[in-house]
Amino acid sequence: MRGGRYAPPVDLAKLPAYVPAAFVAIEDRRFYSHPGFDAMGMARALVADLGQGRAAQGASTITQQLARNLFLTSDRTVERKGVELIYAIELEQKYSKDQILGLYLSRVYFGAGAYGIEAAAQRYFDKPAARLTIREAAMLAALMKSPTDYNPIEQPQRSAERTNLVLDAMVETGAITTAQRAKAEAQTPKVWKFAANAPAQYFVDWLEPWTRQQVATARQDVVVETTLDLPTEAAAGEAASETAARFARQGVSQAALVALDGQGRIRAMVGGVDYDASSYNRAVDAHRQAGSSWKPFIYLAAMEAGQTPDTMVVDEPVTIGNWSPRNFEDGYLGQITLEHALAQSINTVAARLADQVGRPVVAADARRLGILTPINTDPAMALGTSLVTPLEMATAYDAFSNGGNRIGAFGVEKIRTAGGQMIYRAPPPPMIPAIANPPLSELDRMLRTVVASGTGVRAAIAGYDIAGKTGTTSDYKDAWFCGFTGGFTAVVWVGRDDNTPMRGITGGTAPATFWHAFMVRAVHRLPVTAIPYGPAAPAPVAPAPVTPAPGFPTLFGPPPTGPAPAAPASSTPADMGFSPPAIAN
Repeated sequence: MRGGRYAPPVDLAKLPAYVPAAFVAIEDRRFYSHPGFDAMGMARALVADLGQGRAAQGASTITQQLARNLFLTSDRTVERKGVELIYAIELEQKYSKDQILGLYLSRVYFGAGAYGIEAAAQRYFDKPAARLTIREAAMLAALMKSPTDYNPIEQPQRSAERTNLVLDAMVETGAITTAQRAKAEAQTPKVWKFAANAPAQYFVDWLEPWTRQQVATARQDVVVETTLDLPTEAAAGEAASETAARFARQGVSQAALVALDGQGRIRAMVGGVDYDASSYNRAVDAHRQAGSSWKPFIYLAAMEAGQTPDTMVVDEPVTIGNWSPRNFEDGYLGQITLEHALAQSINTVAARLADQVGRPVVAADARRLGILTPINTDPAMALGTSLVTPLEMATAYDAFSNGGNRIGAFGVEKIRTAGGQMIYRAPPPPMIPAIANPPLSELDRMLRTVVASGTGVRAAIAGYDIAGKTGTTSDYKDAWFCGFTGGFTAVVWVGRDDNTPMRGITGGTAPATFWHAFMVRAVHRLPVTAIPYGPAAPAPVAPAPVTPAPGFPTLFGPPPTGPAPAAPASSTPADMGFSPPAIAN
């Protein structure tokens, strides 16, 4: 996902011949015949420079440009040009022309953060350099004059004009035929406005501090093999952007997603809709109220206390202390089952249920599944006033999807040197039995009903065993959908960084739509698996202590004390203060 600034020298034999030819044609036609400098070009440049009283005109050969890149600054002085010339001659004496051109193509800057032709091909066209078309090669060669002025994203017209000049030069030098030029000019390559792997930068940032510690003593370049699945990650990034755009008029400006397999491998992580605009990772660092996505912890405690989905309860006004919750919809349903109450996210039932089983018990259940941030146990806790992150919620819900096992989310499989020496290999993911049957199967049954006929119907995917829970918080400030299929969990959040309300956004609208848009693409990379029923043995009352293992950046451990961490000031964070929700859906 992220490497050094410069790649190894390009092997020209692995590129179509027209790719390096495009650069030679426009940058240095006599590259294969000169000794490192072009006397004719230098003479023309000297006349121009003397006329302006400074070194204004280029005339640098590819070898000179490489020498400058390797050893010098870009200052335009006569003295520097002289040193550049000496270095260029030395390079020509030591290396072959193809070696020089290959090294040049690996180091030259193409704009948009891309150094080297491989990075440029991936950045602009989402393909390897070996698959560049003639026009795409010409577009990249056009950037050599100015990566800013001829950027195909920001300056498409100027890029096209310069590209046509490159194509003309390629014909004149015999790199392509006139017919090939005409065909290339008629093409309109897809240029990616944002890097195809841009959403993955949130994940890379999250892993980087831990990874640097592991390789601190390495004396070679290292390769980090992560758990991320790029097609799944791309689907997550697209779904986040599409959702924010679709619901922008209703105040949605940010979105986050975390997707885990049943053993805790992070398959996708999106921390926001635009990494370039804000690198603040909302999937990991934003602590927001959970709303009704918290209710499964209450219902789990009830199932473990002996109740069932068919237990009858009453939806009616309730007061606990001096607090009287109200439902999202006006009115009351009277006698209903617990299954119906969860499917329709009835607040009065959840509040009374939490009070009956004991809010400390609910908090212990949430901790047992992986919620690490502080949990309040006042009556409003039942409606999700505790602050959590999407990563925490995904970790907890993963136990519902994998047969009742608590997991630790992790992102690194292996770290090795470029030469193949293994520095780190992830240990077998720890799987701790945390939910027994029948409570697990009963809870999963109810969460299926949420999607089949309750508040989460927009998340349903035909042919797949899907379950989950919506969540909406006070004044529509946060909205969630936490869902899963067999051995795969995805949690999404939408909201605003300044914590101002959205307009009518509930967990069953934008988040369920977001989740569905992601999952309908992600499931094609997954086996079609039913949600497992899990173990028959009793679950532990509290998790056994787990020693953090290397490679698990988020791990089991003692719950932190004090207030939940807030977003950095530079990221326009939300106000993280406590606010009992007026609604929860």
